[in-house]
Amino acid sequence: MTQARQRLILKGIILAIVVALIFLLSRYGPQPLGVLEPLWDGLEEAPSKKARVARFLTSLGPYSSAAFILLQGLQVIASPIPGEIVGVVGGYVYGKVFGFILSTVGLTLGSWIAYEIAHILGRPFVEKFVRKGVLEKFDFVTTHTGTMVCFLLFLLPGFPKDYLCYLLGLSRMGLNTFVIVSTIGRMPGTYFLTVQGASLRSQEYVTAVIFAVISAMILLVAYLYRAPLFHWLKSKKGTPAL
Repeated sequence: MTQARQRLILKGIILAIVVALIFLLSRYGPQPLGVLEPLWDGLEEAPSKKARVARFLTSLGPYSSAAFILLQGLQVIASPIPGEIVGVVGGYVYGKVFGFILSTVGLTLGSWIAYEIAHILGRPFVEKFVRKGVLEKFDFVTTHTGTMVCFLLFLLPGFPKDYLCYLLGLSRMGLNTFVIVSTIGRMPGTYFLTVQGASLRSQEYVTAVIFAVISAMILLVAYLYRAPLFHWLKSKKGTPAL
C-alpha cells in the first residue's frame, strides 16, 4: 500500500470519528436552549425556507445539533441551501452562543472536506465543480497568494468562500494553515447571521433589523468597491502560503 493511500485512509478514519463524536455529543451532551419543542408550534404553519429548515431540525430532537453541524458543512461542500439561511436558522434554533459554536464547527468541517476533495482529486475535478468564470477570476490564489490575503478573502462579505476552499485545496497552503485561516476568517460573518437569528427567536426585532442593515451595508460597500478590492488583493503576492 502506497504512502498516499495510507494517508487517504487515515483521513477517512479521522472524518468518520469526528462525525461519530458529533452525533454522540449531540445525543448525550447538553441540549442547546433546553427543550426545542416549544419552537414547533410557531413553526408549523410558517412557509419560509428558514422556517422549513428550523422545523426539520427541531423534529430531530437530541440529534438536532449534529444534523445542523452536518447541514452547515454540506452547504460548504455542495451548497444545497444558501449559507445565510443556515446561519440565521442556527441562531434562531440554538441561540447566540450555541448557534455560533455549532455553525463554526460545521463550517470548519465543511471547509476541511472541500479542501481535501480538491487536494485529492485535483484540478480536473475542481474545474467541473467550480464555475469557469469564478475559477478564471480567482485562479491566482492557487499560485502565489500569501496567507494574509487568503484570510482577507474569507473575511470579505459576499466573496464565494465555498469555492475558495476548493481553490486553496489546489494551492501550496498546508492543511493546518488553511483550517486556521478559513475558520477565523468566517467568524465575523457567522456571528452576524447568528445574532440575527437569535434576535428573531427572542423577538428583539430592533436588534435583528440593526444587524441586518449593517450586514446589507457591508455587502453594498464590498459590492461597490469590488473591482479595486480585487485588484489590490491580486497584486499582493507576498510570500506563498505554507
